[in-house]
Amino acid sequence: MTRLVLLILALVLTAPGAYAQLGGLGVPNLPNVGGAVGDVGNAVGEVTDRTDRAVRDARELANQRTERIRDLLRENRRALEADPAGQPIVRNQVLAFDPSPAALERARSAGFEIARSDDLEGGGALVVLRAPEGLSTRSALRRLREADPEGVYDFDHLHLESGFTTGAIAMGQQSAGGGPRIGLIDGGVSGNAAVISQRAFSSAAPVANTHGAAVASLLARAAPGARILVADIYGGLPTGGSSAALARALSWLLSENVTVINVSLVGPRNRVVEAMVGRVVQRGVIVVAAVGNDGPAAAPLYPSAYDGVVGVTGVDARGRVLMEAVRGPQVDFAALGIHADPRVRGTSFAAPIVAGLIAQSSMQRLLASAQDLGSRGRDDVYGEGLVGGNLLSAAR
Repeated sequence: MTRLVLLILALVLTAPGAYAQLGGLGVPNLPNVGGAVGDVGNAVGEVTDRTDRAVRDARELANQRTERIRDLLRENRRALEADPAGQPIVRNQVLAFDPSPAALERARSAGFEIARSDDLEGGGALVVLRAPEGLSTRSALRRLREADPEGVYDFDHLHLESGFTTGAIAMGQQSAGGGPRIGLIDGGVSGNAAVISQRAFSSAAPVANTHGAAVASLLARAAPGARILVADIYGGLPTGGSSAALARALSWLLSENVTVINVSLVGPRNRVVEAMVGRVVQRGVIVVAAVGNDGPAAAPLYPSAYDGVVGVTGVDARGRVLMEAVRGPQVDFAALGIHADPRVRGTSFAAPIVAGLIAQSSMQRLLASAQDLGSRGRDDVYGEGLVGGNLLSAAR
C-alpha cells in the first residue's frame, strides 16, 4: 500500500493528466504537499474500497449457485436429490424426448408410470416418467437407456439464474410496438408494457420475480418496440427451473414465431434440453444464453454451451470482463453485466442486451459492430468482442 501511495503521489505532482486516468477520481488542487498526501490517501482508500466491494461481489456471485444447490437439496429432500455430479434433479423422475410407442410400452411393463406427456412443436412428445417404487432415480435412468439405446433420456435437472439483483432494475419501461417478437425464459414479469404474453410452466399461473423483471427490462431497452413473450419456468417455487419446464417453454416459444429467445439461466448438460434446443435452432430461431458466473476456471454451463447457442459474458462499465464470468469457446459476445441502482450483476444481465440487439438488427450486423477486446480476434474471454457499448457509457 505504501508503494501505491508513493506512485500515485508522484503522478499527482508530475502528471495530473495521468492521475485523472486512475479511476476517474479527478485531480485535486495542491496548495501544499501535505494536502496532496491527504488527498492521495483518500483517493487510495476510495479505490481500495471499490476494489474490495467488487471482489466481494464477484466471490458472492461465483459461490451463489453452489450455495443455492446445497440449500435446495437440504430443504427439499423429498422432491429433489443430486445426480452423480452433485447437480440437483427432481427425485424419481426421468425425461424422455419423443420416445417411440414401443419404448414407452417397455417402460410401462417395467413398472414406470407416465406422469406427464406434452406434445412438442415440430412433432413428438416430451414424456415425464416416474420410476417404480424402490428403484433409485440413477438406476431408473440407466435401465431406460439400456432398454432403448437410440432414445433420448435424462434426469430432470434444475436450472438456476445466472446473476443476482437486490430489487427490480430501474431501466425505464418500454412499450410493445411493431418490433420483433422475442422470447424470454425466466421467472414471471409484471409491470412491463413490452410483455405481450406470458405463460407458466411450473405453476398454475406466472409468478413475477426480480430476476425476470430485470432481464425483461434490459431486453426491452436493447430492442425498443419489441414484443416480449415470457415463459415462467419457476412459478415462485424453490424447485422451479426444471429441464422439463425449460423444454416445454422452448416448444411454446417456437410455436409463437419468436425470432430470438433469451435464457439467462444455467445448469448442467441435459440430453433432453439439448435435443429441444437443437430443434429450435434448426428452425432458425436464435437462442441467446448467459455463460454463467461460476468463475473463469469453471466447466461450461448450459444452455450456453450447446451447439448453435449464442453465449454471452458480462463486463463492467470499463469494459473489463467480470471476475466471476465463465470462460471458454462457448463465449460469443460480451455486454454490460453490472447495472447500478439497485445492484444488478452477472452474465444474466448481459445476455438480454445481445438478444435484443440481434432481434433489432441481425447476427451479421452484430458481428460487424463488435469491439475487439482482450487478445486480438476472437478469444475465450470476450468472444467476438463487446456489443452495446452505448450502455457502458451510460453506466459510467
